[in-house]
Amino acid sequence: MTQPSFVPVVEADQVRRAYPLHVPSIWTSSRPSELRGTRAPSGSSLGTPGPDQGFALKLARRFEDRLVLGAGEHAEDAISGCTAVAMRRAALFGRAPVIHDLTLSFTLWGFLEGAPSDLVTAREPLFRSASHHYRVQRTIADAVSVAALRLTPEQVVDQLADWRNLVVLPDHG
Repeated sequence: MTQPSFVPVVEADQVRRAYPLHVPSIWTSSRPSELRGTRAPSGSSLGTPGPDQGFALKLARRFEDRLVLGAGEHAEDAISGCTAVAMRRAALFGRAPVIHDLTLSFTLWGFLEGAPSDLVTAREPLFRSASHHYRVQRTIADAVSVAALRLTPEQVVDQLADWRNLVVLPDHG
């Protein structure tokens, strides 16, 4: 129904002409943070992107009461470091983390039953303050070989006596 001509119309209610939108120009990857190529950059301390990696933190809490910690070690440091390894393993397979990623990680670093005593001694300086420092978490994750990440948790248990073939400890000069 139209409005009668004798009824006043406030300016906000008057019909306005349409403003045409500009057609956007072609998109280019010219911003500094744009990825170039088809793969994400890789290297030391860059991490491994993967889907829903934060779920590994929730799964890691299931191991809290089963952790075997050495003198001076803290559960938060073990969880942080091993979660980084589990997220790297999950991303290697192109999927979100599952419980087996955490099982492998905690087993590999000797936080579950049956760890060799030399592994427990060697991991202590590496995991110190891992819950507070991203670079420490990246160092822990990068220390695990890709071949070890491709193993099943059961294979890691079988090979744990030769753990030096699975991880390469950084020098702590």
